Amino acid sequence: MKYISTRGSAPVLPFGEAMMTGLARDGGLYVPETIPQMTHDEIAALAGLPYGDVAFRVMWPYLGDTFTETEFRGLIAKAYEGFGHAARAPLVQIGADHFLLELFHGPTLAFKDFAMQLIGQMMQATLAKSGQRITIVGATSGDTGSAAIEAFRGLANVDVFILFPHGRVSEVQRRQMTTPTESNVHAIAMDGDFDDCQARVKDMFNDFDFRDGVRLAGVNSINWARVLAQVVYYFTAAVSLGAPHRKVDFTVPTGNFGDIFAGYIARRMGLPIGRLIVATNQNDILDRALKTGEYRPDGVRPSISPSMDIQVSSNFERALFDAYGRDGAAVAQLMAELKTGGFSISQGAAEMLRETFASGSCSEEETSATIKLTHEATGEVLCPHSAVGVHVAESHLGGAPMVTLATAHPAKFPDAVEAAMGVRPALPPRMADMFDRAERMTRLPNDLAKLQAHIRANIAERTAN
Repeated sequence: MKYISTRGSAPVLPFGEAMMTGLARDGGLYVPETIPQMTHDEIAALAGLPYGDVAFRVMWPYLGDTFTETEFRGLIAKAYEGFGHAARAPLVQIGADHFLLELFHGPTLAFKDFAMQLIGQMMQATLAKSGQRITIVGATSGDTGSAAIEAFRGLANVDVFILFPHGRVSEVQRRQMTTPTESNVHAIAMDGDFDDCQARVKDMFNDFDFRDGVRLAGVNSINWARVLAQVVYYFTAAVSLGAPHRKVDFTVPTGNFGDIFAGYIARRMGLPIGRLIVATNQNDILDRALKTGEYRPDGVRPSISPSMDIQVSSNFERALFDAYGRDGAAVAQLMAELKTGGFSISQGAAEMLRETFASGSCSEEETSATIKLTHEATGEVLCPHSAVGVHVAESHLGGAPMVTLATAHPAKFPDAVEAAMGVRPALPPRMADMFDRAERMTRLPNDLAKLQAHIRANIAERTAN
């Protein structure tokens, strides 16, 4: 299995190198040359298997010779041993043919744990073989950062720097990033919004002297291994509801398009997904782009679902790559136009995207109302992001079972949940002392040179010690 860039001019890499590289050197994102197929019988055989066994069967065809079968099974087992539910990703029914896929039972209470815990294990195993050290730099709108820190904290051969938008994440999200005491963890509160943080990370990858000098590695969803790990729970959910003998629909609250792109890969592998529905909050660029064919950022508005406060959705580039017939030059041109205000999607590409994805948006008032009404009707407490998904899903019910991805634990956003339903959700007992822990972070401006200097200085200090 080889991996190619969405912009067409970066080296073709095997899985292991694509994982450790993250962003391609032409600025594009790595995708597999071909999508492995699973037969009807192979999908049916997943029924009743433990989550780890399904994960192995779904992901193994993508890995080439990066790991042996025994190694990879061991990495999967270790990645998910800290999850708080035996099913890892349990389904909960909230209505007639409407189900929540609870993805918040990992160590940081968000769906990012499924990918980050596994990529952490895979990167550690790779570094152990090579003896090399790396510098992980990531941007987060709230959940990726804490998941990355949890996966890599305390490792001698890894430094982790996470950029998050100052004042634009929940207090729980911030504290998950700023309270770890390990010296290899560095939380950076950057002035600006998530798009600014993400842009600076991409700038670092595109500065090859800096990238090579600090051995930069990326764990944002620009990393194909992140997307791959998220493909698995589409299979477990769909098979639990009758696939491959019937279709299943999915609604995905998303800002950076990675989680729903994983569903697209699952469908291309042969999973009978009926509809893939993109759910956005008031920062609705994905909904607008799919409906109008125009991708034009108009500024991020802070919301009660901050992990979706995004206007530049990195993984949408992967969908565009397929929509344009895998024409890397065409995608590179679109990404160049994005830097100067946005772009128009060609008619053929727009039609392909609309055939593949439906979409909808949810206002702040609708988000709060959905939290309240869902709790009253079912007893289920939704985080604001999950509420966005439920609201959009409700206008697409019918014809097949609907699965809405519940992406985070409500206790990560206690103020918004309490305001909506009058009850403050509690953190799990293992996190009960979070508000008593000392915080450690650095506030920096939206300035590439200052960010790079800070990273270099902290690496040098840790290396010297």
